[in-house]
Amino acid sequence: MTDPADLFGVSQATLRRDLQVLAEQGMVQRIHGGVPAPGASHELPVRYRDAQHKEQKQRIALEANRRIPDGPIAVGLTGGTTTSEVASLLKDRSNLTVITNALNIAADLAISPRIKLVVTGGVSRPQSYELVGQWAEHTLRGLNVGIAIVGTDGISADGGLTTHDEVEAQTNATLIGRAKRTIVVADGSKVGRVLLARIAGLEEVDELVTDESADPVAPDAIRAAGVKVTVV
Repeated sequence: MTDPADLFGVSQATLRRDLQVLAEQGMVQRIHGGVPAPGASHELPVRYRDAQHKEQKQRIALEANRRIPDGPIAVGLTGGTTTSEVASLLKDRSNLTVITNALNIAADLAISPRIKLVVTGGVSRPQSYELVGQWAEHTLRGLNVGIAIVGTDGISADGGLTTHDEVEAQTNATLIGRAKRTIVVADGSKVGRVLLARIAGLEEVDELVTDESADPVAPDAIRAAGVKVTVV
């Protein structure tokens, strides 16, 4: 097997330092004796995911934004790169209450004078910029949400909505449980995917907005389960 230091033309010390930096950034996972190749279930921090599938996420966000009616309404937004694109479209809205557990979304909307912003408490999760746990859930249980726009790491007919972290899953499930209507926004790479922690079953989802890169078999199965599927 080729030594990585020889492969990249660096010293062993330089290789160890670079791997340590990548591990601290969440780009790789270090194990004894090496670094495993990133798998499909590896969760990149949100700052590195923002540029992935950017155009598709913007189209999805535009479509989801059309679901938010004019006039007073409370909109719940989970964390995620696609929900962040939705949030950016709401800055000039009025008579709108936005409820979120995502720190980046809250910072983006805090300067919008016509939006009432409600931010949950909770423990910050650096991979997703979300506030999660019992304090976040306590806040959400006291609110009534007209529309929840939910990001997810996986959605499938068999697995429902899934994500990497079980605490994040429970917090997002609480938001869905308080919403009259739930719209999932997910680019095609998430459709048909199942991860560790279950957020909710498809019976709690009204609509999935995704893009044409999704494997057509998976959206068809989700549609057959009774969820409206919009492909942009």
